[in-house]
Amino acid sequence: MTNITLFSQIISKLDRTKFKKLVDQLKTDKHQKGYNSWTQLVSMLFCQFAKSQSVRDISNGLRSATGNLNHMGIQKAPSKSTISYQNKHRNWELFRAYYYSLLNSLGQQPGFKRVKFRIKSKIFLLDSTTISLCLSLFDWAKYKTAKGAVKMHTLLDFEGNLPAYVNITNGKTADNKGAYDVPMHAGSVIVADRFYNDFSLLNVWDSNKVFFVIRHKENLQFNSIKENDLPENRHQHILIDEIIELKNQGSKEKYPKKLRRVVVWDDVNKQTIELITNQMSWSCNTIAELYKSRWEVEIFFRDIKQLLHIKSFIGTSENAVMIQIWTALITILVLKALKAMSKYKWHLSNLVAFIRLNLFVKIDLQQWIDKPFEENSGPPNSQNIVQGVLF
Repeated sequence: MTNITLFSQIISKLDRTKFKKLVDQLKTDKHQKGYNSWTQLVSMLFCQFAKSQSVRDISNGLRSATGNLNHMGIQKAPSKSTISYQNKHRNWELFRAYYYSLLNSLGQQPGFKRVKFRIKSKIFLLDSTTISLCLSLFDWAKYKTAKGAVKMHTLLDFEGNLPAYVNITNGKTADNKGAYDVPMHAGSVIVADRFYNDFSLLNVWDSNKVFFVIRHKENLQFNSIKENDLPENRHQHILIDEIIELKNQGSKEKYPKKLRRVVVWDDVNKQTIELITNQMSWSCNTIAELYKSRWEVEIFFRDIKQLLHIKSFIGTSENAVMIQIWTALITILVLKALKAMSKYKWHLSNLVAFIRLNLFVKIDLQQWIDKPFEENSGPPNSQNIVQGVLF
């Protein structure tokens, strides 16, 4: 048994030295009076882990941990007005920078590594998700006439199922427009849905030696140049494998090179899936399986929306919303790191639920995540037996 709460041990996994360097760079603690950047980070992580619905819940929740706050580097529980004020005014870019810093350290657990494809290219899955907001409260989040929203354009690393890059825009920004800011890694492959079938964008990727596997639109006009041989007696779901060039003059000006077109039969949904890629040497089945792996980004969006506090917000300013989103991303990074470090095969939803129920329980974190259901085989305490009889 340990004398430190589960939540305090989780917070101890965070690198405070790196955080302090970022605070000094961005000067987010300038003129602060007690409620420093670290206290705000811990408060917002508590909001995510406990799924607090308001600043009052955060303040009262931390206040209930009296005597245990010093293990987290906090002097006292913040008031709700202090949390609200700093969420509105402290620079949200601090939390974005810290997420990427943690990704380079905490996000490199051996448990994240998985081998599904024999290709050497780094695999990234690109998609976006819309987070709806009430326009009357979040008037800066332009989307529709009577509806507000922000959009998370996410480049997901296939290995760890964690975002390698996130671009948060207003709801009006089209998927392909938000993708122009995505950093490119030469030799990597980006897998995306038909909303990214923008030939100017694909040409930028190709010029930077980035491979892509994109589902093309039904109205694609092209000329077939060469049909590749299909595998015999295996991969019967591959219907077409051919080399094409774009037929429409406007499209051809945007992307003048040849493309490879692979058509796959989806037996689950009883439909054909038509893909285009600039990778000519991989097997057609690898192309098909790469696109199939795109579903992992949908699972990530589902997890972050259902398991964490990201569908409703405790502040209405743009700064407060950005802080809550980035601390949610830090939270899911920590959760997946714990899952990777554990010997027990956790489902992420179960791990979140169990941590939420035991935030202020004093138990060894590593032992708990390794053997969460191990029963105590020692003899019962005689005092407990007497108390059980009396009460």
